[in-house]
Amino acid sequence: MRMKSKWGKNSKQRSVADNASAAAFIAWRIAQDALLDLESEDYQTDSLKQRMDVVVEFVIFLAHLADRITYERMSAEEREEFVVTMVQHLARTHQASMEDIDGVKDYKEDFIQLVNERMSDYSEMPYEEGEPSFVMRRYLGTKVQDVMGERHNKWIETQVLEINAPTAIKQLNKAINDLYKPAF
Repeated sequence: MRMKSKWGKNSKQRSVADNASAAAFIAWRIAQDALLDLESEDYQTDSLKQRMDVVVEFVIFLAHLADRITYERMSAEEREEFVVTMVQHLARTHQASMEDIDGVKDYKEDFIQLVNERMSDYSEMPYEEGEPSFVMRRYLGTKVQDVMGERHNKWIETQVLEINAPTAIKQLNKAINDLYKPAF
């Protein structure tokens, strides 16, 4: 998947919020690509809601990774602003997508609650040498498996663990590094 992850070549300094919003957009695209890859590998989804649930599991994983990636790059206050802004952007995107799927109502509260639950779970897992641990990737695979259809269900966790998660991790790392590179 090709994706723009660099700012233009002007001298404008980007704010933490600008970078967080861009990272959220990129994370959403990465998650959509992971879903499409699962479907192209013949893993079944039965509804648009189920597809959205898969995307949500990936974006939460990626939001947590963005927090871990920025840990040494930002102050605690900047990092908090980055993660909060990223999650708010993801919540707005989720809200708009769910309105198209299931009608107009508030989806943000449930999304934020799930983000908080998953972030808490992921925070207890090792992050080794700048990479999410096997445990983190397997947890993502388990959560995706929980929301996917029954067809080939026993292999979904392995697919996510060995193929989709490493691809998503690589894409997010590149995107965040690109967002923070100087424009020149």
